[in-house]
Amino acid sequence: MIRIYQSVATLIGAIVGVGIFGIPYVVSKSGFLIGVVFLFILTFAVLLLHLYYAEIILRTPGRHRFVGYSYKYLGRFGKIIAGIISIVIFYGALLSYIIVGGSFLKIIFNGSEFMWSIIFFFVCSLLVLFGLEFIAPLEILMSLFLVLVVILVLIIGFPYINYSNLKTIDFSNFFLPYGVIFFSLLGQVAVPEIKEILKDKSHKIKQVIIFGTVIPAIIYFLFAFIVVGITGRNTSEEAMEGLSYFFHSSYIVLVAIFGVLAVASSFLILGINLKKIFWYDYNINKHIAWLLTISVPFLAYVLNLRDFIKVIGSIGACFCAIQAIILIVIYHKAKRLSKRTPEFSLNLPVFLSWSLVIFFILGIFYQVRYIF
Repeated sequence: MIRIYQSVATLIGAIVGVGIFGIPYVVSKSGFLIGVVFLFILTFAVLLLHLYYAEIILRTPGRHRFVGYSYKYLGRFGKIIAGIISIVIFYGALLSYIIVGGSFLKIIFNGSEFMWSIIFFFVCSLLVLFGLEFIAPLEILMSLFLVLVVILVLIIGFPYINYSNLKTIDFSNFFLPYGVIFFSLLGQVAVPEIKEILKDKSHKIKQVIIFGTVIPAIIYFLFAFIVVGITGRNTSEEAMEGLSYFFHSSYIVLVAIFGVLAVASSFLILGINLKKIFWYDYNINKHIAWLLTISVPFLAYVLNLRDFIKVIGSIGACFCAIQAIILIVIYHKAKRLSKRTPEFSLNLPVFLSWSLVIFFILGIFYQVRYIF
C-alpha cells in the first residue's frame, strides 16, 4: 500500500508546479466557467495520455524514457524530434521558474523584479552545477509547498470572494486557458518512475495514474476558484500580486515564501535532469552540459522573454502538444507491434485518439495566432 501512495505522490509531484500560478489569470480573462470547461476536458485528455504512456511502458521490455520509446517505435528521425521537443519543454519550464522566482522574491524583499530573477537564477544554477543528491526527494516536498499555498489562500481568502467575479465570460479569450492548463497538467515524465516504484504491483498503475492526475486538477480548480473569486478581472499573471490588495502583507509574504521554495526546488529538479540528458544521453562534457542547461533560459530572460503566460502557454499549446501527438502515434504502433501482454490495456475507439490529435493541432494554430 505504501508503494501505491508513494506512486500517487510522485505523479502529483511531477504535475503540480509553476503552472498553478498562471491558471487563475487565464481563467479570469476567459471567464471562470470557460476555464473550468477547459480544465475538465484537458484533465480527461492528459489522463488518457498518461494511461497511453503507461501501456507503452508495460508493452515494451527494458527501461526506456520518452526519447527511447520514440527511437524504438519511430526510428532515428522520431528520436531526434522527440529529443528536441523535450529539451525545448525543459528550457521553457526553466525560463518560467526564473520569471516567477523573481516575482516572488520581489514580494518578499521589494526591489527590482529583474534583479531578483537574476539572483534566483544564479543561486539555482550553482546548485544545478553541483548536482546535489538531496534534490531528488524535493519533488514531493515542492508539491507539498504548493498545496500549502492553495490551503493558505483558501483559508485566508474565502471571506473576500465576490461571486459575481465567477460569472463573467469573454469569448474573445475563449482559447486562452488551453496552453497554460495543458502545460500545468502534464506529468508524463513520472510515469516510468511509477512503474519502477510499483515493481510487482504494476497492475495498480492504472489506478495510480487516475488518482495522481485527477488530484492536481482538483487543486487547480480550488486555487482558480478562490483567486478569481477574489481578484476577478484584476487577477495578476502570477496570482499573488493581485491578492496583495486584499490580504495583509504578512500573509502575502508567507505565501510568496512557500512559492519561491517550490519554484526553486522545481528549477533544481528540472535543471539537474536536463544537465544529465546532455551529459549521459548526448555524451557532452559535464560542465558544458551544465552551461547548455542554464545558458538558454538565462539568455531568453535577458533578451526580454519575460511574459509568464505567453511562455508557459506557448510551451503547453505548441511543444507539449507536439509531444502528445508523438506519444499517441507511439501508443498505436506499440499496440500493433509489441509482443508483451501488458498488465492493463485500454480498448478505446481509435477515433478518440485522432480527435485528441486534431484538438492539439487546433491549439497550436491558436497559440501561434495569439503570440503574433
